[in-house]
Amino acid sequence: MISLENFNLLVYIWMGTALILFPVMLFVTVPYGRHSTKTWGPMVNNRLGWFVMEFPALFLFVFLTLKGNGFPQYIVLGALILWFIHYFHRSIIFPLRIHTKGKKMPLVIMLFALFFNFVNGGINGYWFGYLSPAYPEGWLSSFQFIGGVALFVIGFLINQYHDRILIMLRKSSANGYKVPYGGLFRYVSCPNFLGEIIEWAGFALMTWCLPSLSFFVWTLANLVPRALDHHKWYKSHFKDYPKERKAIFPWVL
Repeated sequence: MISLENFNLLVYIWMGTALILFPVMLFVTVPYGRHSTKTWGPMVNNRLGWFVMEFPALFLFVFLTLKGNGFPQYIVLGALILWFIHYFHRSIIFPLRIHTKGKKMPLVIMLFALFFNFVNGGINGYWFGYLSPAYPEGWLSSFQFIGGVALFVIGFLINQYHDRILIMLRKSSANGYKVPYGGLFRYVSCPNFLGEIIEWAGFALMTWCLPSLSFFVWTLANLVPRALDHHKWYKSHFKDYPKERKAIFPWVL
């Protein structure tokens, strides 16, 4: 069993890695989806790639949490349920919903994401299964827990709603892309990413621990650069793209 001190050190290193990579990712466009390119090496089926790279986060978190001794806590049970809902959808349902027949992603991108989900799912699962201390009495009725769960649910619904808009656009478009409208698309180019950021901010708030904070930091480091890339792509491909839209945070960025 890993000591708490060594575990925390690993998580700090993991978060530091996100902070180091963040400025790099601002200048490197990740080549999948609308930015896909064959210059990054061998390609794999898009749906298969989504499943392979996302499923480890689902499996590892659930396995480690249930195998450890933290599960009887209601807070841990709540974290398990919310994590399962997100990653069951992301790894099983979402790949079946997307209209990307024939599309591929670079194998190297799938492997990078696979590594991230192994580490992230392992860190959070190990914490809740083996290292998480008992939450104080009254935590279930605290602002942090109730507010965190509310944020997670709101973020999940925002993500789902705007993902559906994008999926329906791909279904109705000959080349798969149109200018999206509706909901928070009025304000930002990537409200689905904004929803995911809100989700994991809520998860970090309700669980109030270092591993969930590390996940939130990584979510920002990953999705903010991707949103900026998407925003630039929209503006370069659609001359009438709404000028008032920001990339991910309304009125800010």
